[in-house]
Amino acid sequence: MTARVASAGSEDVVDVVVLGSGCAGMVSALSAADHGASVALLEKADVLGGTTALSSGVAWLPANRYQAEHGVEDSPDEGREYLAALSHGLVRPEMADAFVDTVKDMLDWVEERTPLRMRLVEGYPDYHPEHPGGKPGGGRSAEPELFSFHELGEWADRFLGSRRSMYVGETPVGGGTGFLDPEEEARRTEEALEGLGRGMLGALLKGLLDHQVVVRAGCGAVRLLTEDGRVVGVELADGRQVLARRGVVLATGGFERDPDLVRAFLRGPVQSPPGAPSNTGDGLRMAMRVGAQLGVMREAWWAPVVTLPGVEGEQYANHGVQLLQRERTLPRTIMVNADGRRFTNEAANYNALGAAFHVFHPTRFEYENQPAWVVFDQGYVEMYGGYGVPAGAEMPGWMTRADTVAELAEAIGVPVGELTATVRRWNELCAQGRDDDHGRGSSAYDGWCGDRRHYPGTAATLGPLDRAPFYAASVHASSLGTKGGPLTTPDCEVLDVDGDPIPGLYAVGNAMAAPTGMVYGGAGGTLGPAMVFGYRCGKAVASA
Repeated sequence: MTARVASAGSEDVVDVVVLGSGCAGMVSALSAADHGASVALLEKADVLGGTTALSSGVAWLPANRYQAEHGVEDSPDEGREYLAALSHGLVRPEMADAFVDTVKDMLDWVEERTPLRMRLVEGYPDYHPEHPGGKPGGGRSAEPELFSFHELGEWADRFLGSRRSMYVGETPVGGGTGFLDPEEEARRTEEALEGLGRGMLGALLKGLLDHQVVVRAGCGAVRLLTEDGRVVGVELADGRQVLARRGVVLATGGFERDPDLVRAFLRGPVQSPPGAPSNTGDGLRMAMRVGAQLGVMREAWWAPVVTLPGVEGEQYANHGVQLLQRERTLPRTIMVNADGRRFTNEAANYNALGAAFHVFHPTRFEYENQPAWVVFDQGYVEMYGGYGVPAGAEMPGWMTRADTVAELAEAIGVPVGELTATVRRWNELCAQGRDDDHGRGSSAYDGWCGDRRHYPGTAATLGPLDRAPFYAASVHASSLGTKGGPLTTPDCEVLDVDGDPIPGLYAVGNAMAAPTGMVYGGAGGTLGPAMVFGYRCGKAVASA
Protein backbone atom coordinates (compact mmCIF):
# COMPACT_ATOMS: atom_id res chain seq x y z
CA MET A 1 0.00 0.00 0.00
CA THR A 2 1.53 3.31 -1.09
CA ALA A 3 0.90 6.28 1.16
CA ARG A 4 1.35 9.95 0.32
CA VAL A 5 0.25 13.10 2.11
CA ALA A 6 -0.92 16.11 0.22
CA SER A 7 2.25 17.62 -1.18
CA ALA A 8 5.59 16.52 -2.57
CA GLY A 9 8.33 16.00 -0.03
CA SER A 10 5.99 15.16 2.86
CA GLU A 11 6.49 12.07 4.97
CA ASP A 12 4.39 9.19 3.70
CA VAL A 13 4.36 7.32 7.02
CA VAL A 14 4.27 8.94 10.46
CA ASP A 15 3.59 7.80 13.99
CA VAL A 16 0.42 9.87 14.41
CA VAL A 17 -2.07 11.43 12.01
CA VAL A 18 -4.30 14.19 13.42
CA LEU A 19 -7.33 15.22 11.38
CA GLY A 20 -8.42 18.80 12.09
CA SER A 21 -6.61 21.99 13.07
CA GLY A 22 -8.75 23.55 15.78
CA CYS A 23 -7.61 23.77 19.38
CA ALA A 24 -8.21 20.07 20.10
CA GLY A 25 -6.34 18.95 17.00
CA MET A 26 -3.38 21.26 17.49
CA VAL A 27 -2.99 20.43 21.18
CA SER A 28 -3.22 16.70 20.42
CA ALA A 29 -0.61 16.99 17.68
CA LEU A 30 1.72 19.13 19.79
CA SER A 31 1.39 16.85 22.80
CA ALA A 32 2.11 13.76 20.67
CA ALA A 33 5.12 15.43 19.06
CA ASP A 34 6.47 16.68 22.37
CA HIS A 35 6.17 13.15 23.75
CA GLY A 36 8.34 11.78 20.97
CA ALA A 37 6.03 10.93 18.05
CA SER A 38 6.35 12.02 14.44
CA VAL A 39 3.07 13.73 13.53
CA ALA A 40 1.14 14.91 10.48
CA LEU A 41 -1.74 17.34 11.06
CA LEU A 42 -4.17 17.43 8.13
CA GLU A 43 -6.90 20.06 7.69
CA LYS A 44 -9.74 19.66 5.22
CA ALA A 45 -10.30 23.39 4.64
CA ASP A 46 -7.85 25.60 2.80
CA VAL A 47 -7.29 27.56 6.01
CA LEU A 48 -6.48 26.43 9.53
CA GLY A 49 -8.29 26.82 12.81
CA GLY A 50 -11.86 25.57 12.52
CA THR A 51 -14.37 27.14 14.87
CA THR A 52 -11.61 27.89 17.40
CA ALA A 53 -10.34 30.59 15.03
CA LEU A 54 -13.71 32.36 15.24
CA SER A 55 -13.96 32.04 19.02
CA SER A 56 -12.78 34.11 21.96
CA GLY A 57 -10.07 31.54 22.68
CA VAL A 58 -11.23 31.25 26.30
CA ALA A 59 -10.76 27.92 28.09
CA TRP A 60 -12.79 26.90 31.15
CA LEU A 61 -10.36 25.22 33.55
CA PRO A 62 -11.29 24.46 37.18
CA ALA A 63 -8.46 24.68 39.73
CA ASN A 64 -6.09 26.34 37.28
CA ARG A 65 -2.61 27.70 38.00
CA TYR A 66 -3.58 31.34 37.42
CA GLN A 67 -6.12 31.56 40.23
CA ALA A 68 -3.71 32.01 43.14
CA GLU A 69 -2.39 35.39 41.97
CA HIS A 70 -5.99 36.64 41.83
CA GLY A 71 -7.02 35.27 45.21
CA VAL A 72 -9.43 32.69 43.77
CA GLU A 73 -9.97 29.57 45.87
CA ASP A 74 -10.82 26.45 43.89
CA SER A 75 -10.08 22.74 43.80
CA PRO A 76 -10.61 19.72 41.54
CA ASP A 77 -13.25 18.51 43.99
CA GLU A 78 -15.22 21.74 43.57
CA GLY A 79 -15.01 21.35 39.80
CA ARG A 80 -16.28 17.80 40.13
CA GLU A 81 -19.12 18.91 42.39
CA TYR A 82 -20.16 21.60 39.91
CA LEU A 83 -20.22 19.25 36.92
CA ALA A 84 -22.13 16.62 38.92
CA ALA A 85 -24.74 19.19 39.97
CA LEU A 86 -25.47 20.00 36.32
CA SER A 87 -24.91 16.57 34.78
CA HIS A 88 -28.46 15.19 34.40
CA GLY A 89 -26.79 11.80 33.98
CA LEU A 90 -24.88 12.71 30.83
CA VAL A 91 -21.44 13.23 32.39
CA ARG A 92 -19.52 10.01 32.92
CA PRO A 93 -17.67 10.26 36.25
CA GLU A 94 -14.42 8.91 34.82
CA MET A 95 -14.40 11.68 32.19
CA ALA A 96 -15.16 14.40 34.73
CA ASP A 97 -12.36 13.07 36.94
CA ALA A 98 -9.90 12.98 34.05
CA PHE A 99 -10.81 16.55 33.11
CA VAL A 100 -10.51 18.28 36.47
CA ASP A 101 -7.54 16.19 37.63
CA THR A 102 -5.49 16.91 34.48
CA VAL A 103 -5.91 20.70 34.37
CA LYS A 104 -2.78 21.31 36.42
CA ASP A 105 -0.54 18.96 34.43
CA MET A 106 -1.85 20.27 31.13
CA LEU A 107 -1.24 23.92 32.00
CA ASP A 108 2.19 23.15 33.45
CA TRP A 109 3.05 21.49 30.13
CA VAL A 110 1.64 24.41 28.14
CA GLU A 111 3.73 26.93 30.06
CA GLU A 112 6.93 24.86 30.08
CA ARG A 113 6.90 23.14 26.69
CA THR A 114 4.86 25.27 24.23
CA PRO A 115 4.80 28.90 23.02
CA LEU A 116 1.23 29.35 24.27
CA ARG A 117 0.79 31.59 27.31
CA MET A 118 -2.51 31.96 29.12
CA ARG A 119 -3.93 34.36 31.67
CA LEU A 120 -7.10 34.61 33.74
CA VAL A 121 -10.13 36.53 32.49
CA GLU A 122 -10.78 38.27 35.77
CA GLY A 123 -14.25 38.06 37.24
CA TYR A 124 -15.90 36.02 34.48
CA PRO A 125 -18.51 34.00 36.42
CA ASP A 126 -19.37 30.38 35.74
CA TYR A 127 -22.49 30.00 33.62
CA HIS A 128 -24.47 28.44 36.50
CA PRO A 129 -22.60 29.97 39.43
CA GLU A 130 -25.26 29.42 42.08
CA HIS A 131 -25.09 25.64 41.69
CA PRO A 132 -22.88 23.64 44.09
CA GLY A 133 -19.22 24.15 43.24
CA GLY A 134 -19.94 27.18 41.03
CA LYS A 135 -17.87 30.35 41.05
CA PRO A 136 -19.97 33.57 40.97
CA GLY A 137 -16.79 35.67 41.10
CA GLY A 138 -15.11 33.81 38.26
CA GLY A 139 -11.62 32.39 38.12
CA ARG A 140 -12.05 29.37 35.85
CA SER A 141 -11.91 31.08 32.46
CA ALA A 142 -8.46 31.71 30.97
CA GLU A 143 -7.49 33.29 27.65
CA PRO A 144 -4.34 33.38 25.53
CA GLU A 145 -1.80 36.17 25.75
CA LEU A 146 -1.32 38.12 22.52
CA PHE A 147 0.86 36.31 19.99
CA SER A 148 2.84 37.76 17.09
CA PHE A 149 2.00 36.20 13.75
CA HIS A 150 5.39 37.40 12.48
CA GLU A 151 6.67 34.16 14.02
CA LEU A 152 4.61 32.04 11.61
CA GLY A 153 6.21 33.00 8.31
CA GLU A 154 4.23 31.73 5.34
CA TRP A 155 1.51 30.38 7.65
CA ALA A 156 0.60 33.80 9.06
CA ASP A 157 -2.27 34.37 6.61
CA ARG A 158 -3.54 30.80 6.53
CA PHE A 159 -6.14 31.00 9.31
CA LEU A 160 -9.92 31.16 9.21
CA GLY A 161 -11.46 34.46 10.22
CA SER A 162 -9.99 37.94 10.50
CA ARG A 163 -7.27 39.54 12.62
CA ARG A 164 -8.41 40.39 16.18
CA SER A 165 -5.78 42.01 18.35
CA MET A 166 -7.69 42.16 21.62
CA TYR A 167 -8.07 40.49 24.96
CA VAL A 168 -11.55 39.43 26.05
CA GLY A 169 -11.65 42.24 28.60
CA GLU A 170 -11.20 44.77 25.77
CA THR A 171 -14.24 43.49 23.91
CA PRO A 172 -17.84 44.46 24.74
CA VAL A 173 -18.52 40.98 26.15
CA GLY A 174 -15.70 41.47 28.64
CA GLY A 175 -16.75 44.97 29.61
CA GLY A 176 -14.57 46.84 27.10
CA THR A 177 -15.50 49.12 24.23
CA GLY A 178 -14.25 46.92 21.41
CA PHE A 179 -11.87 49.71 20.35
CA LEU A 180 -8.22 50.24 21.23
CA ASP A 181 -6.34 53.47 21.73
CA PRO A 182 -5.06 54.39 18.22
CA GLU A 183 -1.44 54.27 19.34
CA GLU A 184 -1.85 50.85 20.91
CA GLU A 185 -3.79 49.61 17.89
CA ALA A 186 -0.94 50.77 15.64
CA ARG A 187 1.63 48.99 17.81
CA ARG A 188 -0.28 45.72 17.81
CA THR A 189 -0.80 45.96 14.06
CA GLU A 190 2.89 46.59 13.40
CA GLU A 191 3.86 43.65 15.60
CA ALA A 192 1.12 41.46 14.08
CA LEU A 193 -0.20 40.66 17.54
CA GLU A 194 -3.40 38.64 17.80
CA GLY A 195 -5.50 37.48 20.72
CA LEU A 196 -8.64 35.42 21.23
CA GLY A 197 -9.02 32.22 19.21
CA ARG A 198 -6.57 33.01 16.47
CA GLY A 199 -3.99 34.13 19.00
CA MET A 200 -4.28 30.76 20.75
CA LEU A 201 -3.94 28.88 17.48
CA GLY A 202 -1.01 30.97 16.28
CA ALA A 203 0.99 30.06 19.37
CA LEU A 204 0.05 26.38 19.05
CA LEU A 205 1.01 26.35 15.37
CA LYS A 206 4.40 27.83 16.25
CA GLY A 207 4.87 24.91 18.62
CA LEU A 208 3.93 22.44 15.90
CA LEU A 209 6.37 23.95 13.43
CA ASP A 210 9.12 23.97 16.06
CA HIS A 211 8.49 20.24 16.58
CA GLN A 212 8.68 19.53 12.82
CA VAL A 213 5.05 18.47 12.65
CA VAL A 214 3.85 18.13 9.05
CA VAL A 215 0.96 20.61 8.68
CA ARG A 216 -1.21 20.52 5.56
CA ALA A 217 -4.35 22.52 4.71
CA GLY A 218 -6.70 21.57 1.89
CA CYS A 219 -6.09 17.95 2.78
CA GLY A 220 -9.33 16.24 3.80
CA ALA A 221 -9.65 12.59 4.81
CA VAL A 222 -12.63 10.46 3.84
CA ARG A 223 -11.92 6.99 5.19
CA LEU A 224 -9.97 5.24 7.91
CA LEU A 225 -7.61 2.48 6.81
CA THR A 226 -7.76 -0.67 8.93
CA GLU A 227 -5.73 -3.83 9.18
CA ASP A 228 -6.78 -6.77 11.37
CA GLY A 229 -9.17 -4.52 13.30
CA ARG A 230 -6.62 -1.77 13.90
CA VAL A 231 -6.77 1.72 12.40
CA VAL A 232 -3.50 2.18 10.51
CA GLY A 233 -4.03 5.36 8.51
CA VAL A 234 -6.38 7.45 6.42
CA GLU A 235 -7.43 7.75 2.80
CA LEU A 236 -7.54 11.32 1.51
CA ALA A 237 -10.24 12.85 -0.65
CA ASP A 238 -8.03 12.55 -3.75
CA GLY A 239 -7.48 8.83 -3.16
CA ARG A 240 -4.00 9.10 -1.72
CA GLN A 241 -3.18 7.61 1.66
CA VAL A 242 -1.12 8.39 4.74
CA LEU A 243 -0.20 5.72 7.25
CA ALA A 244 0.01 6.01 11.02
CA ARG A 245 2.21 3.64 13.02
CA ARG A 246 0.60 4.47 16.36
CA GLY A 247 -2.78 6.01 15.71
CA VAL A 248 -5.19 8.40 14.02
CA VAL A 249 -6.78 11.24 16.00
CA LEU A 250 -10.20 12.54 14.92
CA ALA A 251 -10.31 16.28 15.67
CA THR A 252 -12.62 17.18 12.81
CA GLY A 253 -15.16 19.23 14.75
CA GLY A 254 -18.88 18.61 14.91
CA PHE A 255 -21.62 17.94 12.37
CA GLU A 256 -23.82 21.05 12.62
CA ARG A 257 -23.22 21.82 8.93
CA ASP A 258 -24.65 18.51 7.72
CA PRO A 259 -28.46 18.72 7.52
CA ASP A 260 -28.92 14.95 7.42
CA LEU A 261 -26.88 14.38 10.59
CA VAL A 262 -28.60 17.30 12.32
CA ARG A 263 -32.03 15.80 11.56
CA ALA A 264 -30.90 12.35 12.64
CA PHE A 265 -29.37 13.24 15.97
CA LEU A 266 -30.05 16.69 17.45
CA ARG A 267 -32.94 17.27 19.85
CA GLY A 268 -34.01 20.44 18.03
CA PRO A 269 -33.45 22.36 14.80
CA VAL A 270 -30.34 24.40 13.99
CA GLN A 271 -30.42 27.43 11.71
CA SER A 272 -27.50 29.51 10.42
CA PRO A 273 -24.69 27.99 12.49
CA PRO A 274 -21.90 30.56 12.98
CA GLY A 275 -19.00 28.13 13.24
CA ALA A 276 -16.61 26.78 10.63
CA PRO A 277 -18.28 25.59 7.41
CA SER A 278 -15.99 22.55 7.45
CA ASN A 279 -17.92 21.02 10.39
CA THR A 280 -19.81 18.47 8.32
CA GLY A 281 -19.36 15.36 10.46
CA ASP A 282 -16.44 13.79 8.58
CA GLY A 283 -14.94 12.26 11.72
CA LEU A 284 -18.31 11.00 12.91
CA ARG A 285 -18.96 9.17 9.66
CA MET A 286 -15.46 7.67 9.61
CA ALA A 287 -15.85 6.47 13.19
CA MET A 288 -19.27 4.95 12.57
CA ARG A 289 -17.90 2.95 9.63
CA VAL A 290 -15.46 1.16 11.92
CA GLY A 291 -18.02 0.41 14.62
CA ALA A 292 -17.65 3.28 17.10
CA GLN A 293 -20.13 3.59 19.95
CA LEU A 294 -21.70 7.07 20.08
CA GLY A 295 -22.67 9.36 22.95
CA VAL A 296 -24.22 12.76 23.75
CA MET A 297 -25.61 12.85 20.19
CA ARG A 298 -28.71 14.93 20.97
CA GLU A 299 -26.70 17.81 22.44
CA ALA A 300 -24.94 20.84 20.97
CA TRP A 301 -23.31 24.05 22.12
CA TRP A 302 -26.63 25.85 21.63
CA ALA A 303 -26.74 29.55 20.79
CA PRO A 304 -29.25 32.13 19.50
CA VAL A 305 -28.11 34.12 16.47
CA VAL A 306 -29.29 36.91 14.21
CA THR A 307 -28.46 37.11 10.54
CA LEU A 308 -27.13 40.33 9.01
CA PRO A 309 -28.14 40.58 5.35
CA GLY A 310 -25.44 41.74 2.99
CA VAL A 311 -22.55 41.27 5.41
CA GLU A 312 -19.61 39.49 3.83
CA GLY A 313 -17.83 36.88 5.92
CA GLU A 314 -14.08 36.37 6.26
CA GLN A 315 -12.60 33.58 4.12
CA TYR A 316 -14.76 30.54 4.95
CA ALA A 317 -16.67 32.10 7.86
CA ASN A 318 -20.45 32.08 7.63
CA HIS A 319 -21.73 35.25 6.00
CA GLY A 320 -23.54 37.65 8.25
CA VAL A 321 -24.30 35.46 11.27
CA GLN A 322 -23.92 37.10 14.67
CA LEU A 323 -24.08 35.36 18.02
CA LEU A 324 -26.80 37.12 20.03
CA GLN A 325 -25.06 37.70 23.32
CA ARG A 326 -24.66 41.25 24.60
CA GLU A 327 -27.60 42.54 22.55
CA ARG A 328 -30.09 40.36 24.45
CA THR A 329 -28.48 40.89 27.86
CA LEU A 330 -28.28 44.68 28.04
CA PRO A 331 -31.14 46.69 29.57
CA ARG A 332 -34.00 47.88 27.37
CA THR A 333 -34.25 44.68 25.33
CA ILE A 334 -36.38 41.52 25.55
CA MET A 335 -37.14 38.45 23.43
CA VAL A 336 -40.66 37.37 22.47
CA ASN A 337 -42.19 34.45 20.61
CA ALA A 338 -44.89 34.35 17.93
CA ASP A 339 -47.51 34.93 20.62
CA GLY A 340 -45.82 38.22 21.51
CA ARG A 341 -44.78 36.91 24.94
CA ARG A 342 -41.48 36.66 26.75
CA PHE A 343 -40.56 33.02 27.20
CA THR A 344 -37.23 32.90 29.03
CA ASN A 345 -34.51 34.71 30.94
CA GLU A 346 -32.94 36.56 28.02
CA ALA A 347 -29.67 37.05 29.92
CA ALA A 348 -29.04 33.36 30.59
CA ASN A 349 -25.97 31.78 29.01
CA TYR A 350 -26.49 30.96 25.35
CA ASN A 351 -26.11 27.21 25.75
CA ALA A 352 -28.86 27.00 28.38
CA LEU A 353 -31.12 29.10 26.16
CA GLY A 354 -31.25 26.20 23.74
CA ALA A 355 -33.76 24.50 26.02
CA ALA A 356 -36.11 27.49 25.73
CA PHE A 357 -36.08 27.30 21.95
CA HIS A 358 -36.75 23.56 21.98
CA VAL A 359 -39.99 23.66 24.01
CA PHE A 360 -42.59 21.76 21.98
CA HIS A 361 -46.33 22.48 22.01
CA PRO A 362 -48.24 19.16 22.08
CA THR A 363 -51.44 20.55 20.54
CA ARG A 364 -50.03 22.89 17.93
CA PHE A 365 -47.32 20.29 17.25
CA GLU A 366 -44.69 22.94 16.77
CA TYR A 367 -41.85 24.56 18.67
CA GLU A 368 -43.47 27.12 20.96
CA ASN A 369 -40.70 29.69 20.80
CA GLN A 370 -39.74 29.58 17.16
CA PRO A 371 -39.95 31.97 15.47
CA ALA A 372 -38.74 34.56 17.98
CA TRP A 373 -37.70 38.21 17.96
CA VAL A 374 -35.44 40.43 19.98
CA VAL A 375 -37.22 43.73 20.73
CA PHE A 376 -35.65 46.97 21.97
CA ASP A 377 -36.20 50.71 22.03
CA GLN A 378 -34.46 53.93 21.06
CA GLY A 379 -33.02 54.26 24.54
CA TYR A 380 -31.12 51.04 23.92
CA VAL A 381 -29.83 52.35 20.59
CA GLU A 382 -28.56 55.58 22.10
CA MET A 383 -26.96 53.98 25.14
CA TYR A 384 -25.46 50.81 23.72
CA GLY A 385 -25.70 50.32 19.97
CA GLY A 386 -25.05 46.86 18.59
CA TYR A 387 -25.64 44.79 15.48
CA GLY A 388 -22.53 46.27 13.92
CA VAL A 389 -23.14 49.93 14.80
CA PRO A 390 -21.89 52.05 17.74
CA ALA A 391 -24.05 53.65 20.41
CA GLY A 392 -26.22 56.46 19.07
CA ALA A 393 -25.83 55.49 15.42
CA GLU A 394 -28.67 54.61 13.09
CA MET A 395 -29.77 50.99 13.32
CA PRO A 396 -29.22 49.02 10.08
CA GLY A 397 -32.01 49.17 7.52
CA TRP A 398 -32.79 45.46 7.63
CA MET A 399 -34.24 45.82 11.12
CA THR A 400 -37.97 46.25 11.64
CA ARG A 401 -38.73 49.70 13.08
CA ALA A 402 -42.00 51.29 14.24
CA ASP A 403 -43.13 54.35 16.13
CA THR A 404 -45.24 52.40 18.64
CA VAL A 405 -45.19 48.93 20.17
CA ALA A 406 -48.53 48.19 18.53
CA GLU A 407 -47.19 49.10 15.10
CA LEU A 408 -44.11 46.98 15.72
CA ALA A 409 -46.32 44.02 16.61
CA GLU A 410 -48.21 44.40 13.34
CA ALA A 411 -44.97 44.67 11.39
CA ILE A 412 -43.52 41.40 12.75
CA GLY A 413 -46.84 39.56 12.76
CA VAL A 414 -47.44 38.99 16.46
CA PRO A 415 -50.69 39.79 18.37
CA VAL A 416 -50.83 43.51 19.09
CA GLY A 417 -52.49 43.12 22.47
CA GLU A 418 -50.04 40.49 23.65
CA LEU A 419 -46.90 42.39 22.71
CA THR A 420 -48.29 45.59 24.20
CA ALA A 421 -49.10 43.75 27.44
CA THR A 422 -45.68 42.07 27.45
CA VAL A 423 -43.85 45.39 27.18
CA ARG A 424 -46.08 46.93 29.84
CA ARG A 425 -45.41 44.00 32.18
CA TRP A 426 -41.66 44.18 31.49
CA ASN A 427 -41.57 47.86 32.33
CA GLU A 428 -43.35 47.16 35.62
CA LEU A 429 -40.80 44.47 36.49
CA CYS A 430 -37.95 46.84 35.69
CA ALA A 431 -39.48 49.50 37.92
CA GLN A 432 -39.48 47.10 40.87
CA GLY A 433 -35.95 45.93 40.01
CA ARG A 434 -36.85 42.23 39.94
CA ASP A 435 -37.97 39.89 37.14
CA ASP A 436 -40.62 37.76 38.85
CA ASP A 437 -41.56 36.10 35.55
CA HIS A 438 -38.27 34.58 34.40
CA GLY A 439 -35.67 35.54 36.99
CA ARG A 440 -33.53 37.68 34.73
CA GLY A 441 -30.77 39.24 36.79
CA SER A 442 -31.05 36.75 39.64
CA SER A 443 -27.81 34.96 38.73
CA ALA A 444 -24.34 36.47 39.05
CA TYR A 445 -23.83 35.51 35.41
CA ASP A 446 -26.83 37.41 34.02
CA GLY A 447 -25.40 40.90 34.07
CA TRP A 448 -21.84 40.05 33.04
CA CYS A 449 -22.52 40.78 29.36
CA GLY A 450 -24.88 43.64 30.22
CA ASP A 451 -24.25 47.18 31.39
CA ARG A 452 -21.10 46.69 33.44
CA ARG A 453 -21.48 50.08 35.09
CA HIS A 454 -24.24 48.47 37.17
CA TYR A 455 -22.64 45.04 37.67
CA PRO A 456 -23.21 43.21 39.90
CA GLY A 457 -26.89 43.94 40.31
CA THR A 458 -30.11 43.59 38.36
CA ALA A 459 -29.71 47.06 36.79
CA ALA A 460 -26.97 45.57 34.61
CA THR A 461 -29.65 43.74 32.63
CA LEU A 462 -33.07 45.17 33.57
CA GLY A 463 -34.26 48.31 31.82
CA PRO A 464 -37.63 49.47 30.39
CA LEU A 465 -38.72 49.72 26.78
CA ASP A 466 -40.31 53.18 26.85
CA ARG A 467 -38.65 55.37 24.22
CA ALA A 468 -39.87 55.37 20.63
CA PRO A 469 -39.11 54.24 18.04
CA PHE A 470 -39.07 50.51 18.73
CA TYR A 471 -37.09 47.82 16.90
CA ALA A 472 -37.20 44.08 16.27
CA ALA A 473 -34.94 41.49 14.68
CA SER A 474 -35.60 37.83 14.03
CA VAL A 475 -33.77 35.38 16.32
CA HIS A 476 -32.75 31.92 15.15
CA ALA A 477 -32.03 28.87 17.30
CA SER A 478 -28.54 27.79 16.32
CA SER A 479 -25.40 26.05 17.52
CA LEU A 480 -21.72 26.92 17.86
CA GLY A 481 -20.99 23.22 17.34
CA THR A 482 -22.31 19.79 18.20
CA LYS A 483 -21.32 17.76 21.27
CA GLY A 484 -21.96 14.23 20.09
CA GLY A 485 -19.47 11.73 18.73
CA PRO A 486 -17.65 8.51 19.54
CA LEU A 487 -17.50 7.53 23.19
CA THR A 488 -13.92 7.39 24.40
CA THR A 489 -11.81 6.38 27.34
CA PRO A 490 -10.29 9.19 29.45
CA ASP A 491 -7.24 8.89 27.17
CA CYS A 492 -9.47 9.52 24.14
CA GLU A 493 -9.37 5.96 22.76
CA VAL A 494 -12.53 5.44 20.71
CA LEU A 495 -14.77 2.67 22.04
CA ASP A 496 -16.61 0.19 19.83
CA VAL A 497 -20.23 -0.87 20.30
CA ASP A 498 -19.13 -3.49 22.85
CA GLY A 499 -17.27 -0.91 24.93
CA ASP A 500 -13.76 -1.98 23.90
CA PRO A 501 -11.16 0.42 22.47
CA ILE A 502 -10.73 0.38 18.70
CA PRO A 503 -6.94 -0.01 18.37
CA GLY A 504 -5.29 2.99 16.76
CA LEU A 505 -8.32 5.33 16.84
CA TYR A 506 -8.70 8.41 19.06
CA ALA A 507 -11.11 11.36 19.16
CA VAL A 508 -10.95 14.81 20.75
CA GLY A 509 -12.84 18.12 20.83
CA ASN A 510 -16.25 18.29 19.19
CA ALA A 511 -15.46 15.06 17.33
CA MET A 512 -15.72 13.08 20.59
CA ALA A 513 -18.70 12.53 22.86
CA ALA A 514 -18.48 15.65 25.01
CA PRO A 515 -16.84 14.75 28.34
CA THR A 516 -19.01 17.38 30.08
CA GLY A 517 -22.24 16.06 28.55
CA MET A 518 -24.87 18.77 28.25
CA VAL A 519 -22.95 21.02 30.65
CA TYR A 520 -21.40 24.30 29.50
CA GLY A 521 -19.54 25.11 32.68
CA GLY A 522 -18.54 28.65 31.90
CA ALA A 523 -16.83 30.81 29.30
CA GLY A 524 -14.50 28.45 27.46
CA GLY A 525 -16.51 25.35 28.30
CA THR A 526 -15.66 23.94 24.87
CA LEU A 527 -11.96 24.78 24.68
CA GLY A 528 -11.10 23.83 28.26
CA PRO A 529 -11.94 20.14 27.74
CA ALA A 530 -10.46 20.37 24.22
CA MET A 531 -7.10 21.40 25.68
CA VAL A 532 -7.16 18.87 28.53
CA PHE A 533 -8.19 15.88 26.46
CA GLY A 534 -5.99 16.95 23.55
CA TYR A 535 -3.05 16.86 25.94
CA ARG A 536 -4.09 13.45 27.30
CA CYS A 537 -4.71 12.13 23.78
CA GLY A 538 -1.30 13.20 22.50
CA LYS A 539 0.48 11.52 25.41
CA ALA A 540 -1.53 8.32 24.96
CA VAL A 541 -1.15 7.96 21.21
CA ALA A 542 2.57 8.79 21.34
CA SER A 543 3.12 5.83 23.64
CA ALA A 544 0.74 3.43 21.88
